[in-house]
Amino acid sequence: MLIDSHCHLEYKGLVEDQAGVLARARAAGVGGFLSISTRQREWDQVIATAERESDVWASVGIHPHEADGHADMGEAALVEATEHPRVIAIGETGLDYYYDHSDRDTQKALFRKHISVARETGLPLIIHTREAEHDTATILRDEMEKGAYPALIHCFTASADFARTVLDLGLTISISGIVTFKNAKDLQAIAADIPDDRLLVETDAPFLAPVPHRGQVCEPSFVADTARFVADLRGVSSEFLAETTTRNFARLFGKAAL
Repeated sequence: MLIDSHCHLEYKGLVEDQAGVLARARAAGVGGFLSISTRQREWDQVIATAERESDVWASVGIHPHEADGHADMGEAALVEATEHPRVIAIGETGLDYYYDHSDRDTQKALFRKHISVARETGLPLIIHTREAEHDTATILRDEMEKGAYPALIHCFTASADFARTVLDLGLTISISGIVTFKNAKDLQAIAADIPDDRLLVETDAPFLAPVPHRGQVCEPSFVADTARFVADLRGVSSEFLAETTTRNFARLFGKAAL
């Protein structure tokens, strides 16, 4: 069984045929889905799908692109939302300096709020970082000194140095379909070396369809293609990769109770 540890089931491209999307993924061997929210107004919809589908779980959080629109959101709103039994994670949150859709200081402040809630609740933090390695690492280290919290870097595309930093901090790394792209040699080298117990796979659907589906709307079923590619990189069987990443998901997201 595979788990798609990061998808957006409420996004255009998936939500119009959500039942079909889930059916195709289950047929491909995907036995669980973590549906990710990116802004507060999405929380109810993401949670509703998780209530309806027994193999779907929800996260609550604010994407860095949306930080300006949530600058005044307090930690209490996040904590309250995490009390729902189908909410197993916080995020996605983090820093994105590639697009700079939100003020960088606002992104940092909101990122720290999410970390505080992860520490308080014990739920894992799902981190987005793009063109912001230094500040992301600085905040992660600084906050870890205040008290440990569980976390992962989703859709990892950063440097090998950053990978070593987050692994040293105890974080997990999730690999998306980007690893299958022809020009992703550096990422492929990193994916081959992540410790067995720190690896997850994801789609980030409806984005980033892996080879051989490039150019299509990405579906959670495509995590099977990414998993096969990563298994080949690591010199293991697809079955071993599936078992390992599912075990890692169950350990990190303990509230899912697989």
